[in-house]
Amino acid sequence: MVLHWFYRQSRQTAATMLKTETPALDHAQLDQYPTTELVNALVDDQLNAVNAVRAAAPRLAAAVTAAVPRMEAGGRLIYVGAGTSGRLGLLDSVELYPTFSWPHGRAVALLAGGSDAMFVAVEGAEDDIVQGAADLQSVNVMANDVVLLIAASGATPYVLGALRAARAAGALTIGFANNTDAPVALEAEIGITLDTGAEIISGSTRLKAGTSQKIALNSFSSALMVRLNKVYGNLMVDLKATNAKLVRRAIRLTSFATGADEEAARAVLEQCDFHVKTAIVALSKQTGVEEARAALDAARGSVRQALAG
Repeated sequence: MVLHWFYRQSRQTAATMLKTETPALDHAQLDQYPTTELVNALVDDQLNAVNAVRAAAPRLAAAVTAAVPRMEAGGRLIYVGAGTSGRLGLLDSVELYPTFSWPHGRAVALLAGGSDAMFVAVEGAEDDIVQGAADLQSVNVMANDVVLLIAASGATPYVLGALRAARAAGALTIGFANNTDAPVALEAEIGITLDTGAEIISGSTRLKAGTSQKIALNSFSSALMVRLNKVYGNLMVDLKATNAKLVRRAIRLTSFATGADEEAARAVLEQCDFHVKTAIVALSKQTGVEEARAALDAARGSVRQALAG
């Protein structure tokens, strides 16, 4: 009886609540679902995350276009968030090094509550707007930096503090939010709204709001790296071969791109610290690794242009 009253009240107040906080009225009896139906409902709801990012694709493309010249000028990617949003930003930042050889120092992640908040919730940290600004200022943000501000509500004080400090420093600000007309999206130079709506478990934005953020961040950073010539065709040719799996991947990629057998590919890779780009150019142009490096430098790291030249 109380639950039915609650959902009647929710219908009346939904217009004034954040979408991400509004109870999902079509799943009011979620706790009574049979387990298979429960799992299916949770999985199916995630499809809305994909649709939300797809709708935001033009804004993501604009963000990539705006970020490229700053990265070419030596800028950094700085991720800022709290809770799930902050952890997803940190995850995207650390994966850029093994995937694209993006320098550690050029992918910075700021998480409300500090590094400990990656593993344990730090209560109240997200509410500190002053600390958000201070943390951003502590990494000496510059005009060529790109600051990614991520908040499901779109109004997290810690993130807003960082956003305003980043704008004051002249950095490019890109705001990700899961509610329409959210301050993080409105105040950022480029606002990206991932309109995922109500969560199937009310307010639990680690669900499809978080999924949409993961997709959006993956899509943004991957597209950015493609534009920075870290991909040839659709091959990951600028990976950092930091373990046995990635060494094997480097060999396979080099062999696939050049037609050389794996033994020949490994032989050249061993001469260039397993840098796939260099090995591809050296094998394709039948030249030494130093000449291949010079060709890549002249082509600003583009394998395609180095081969054409």
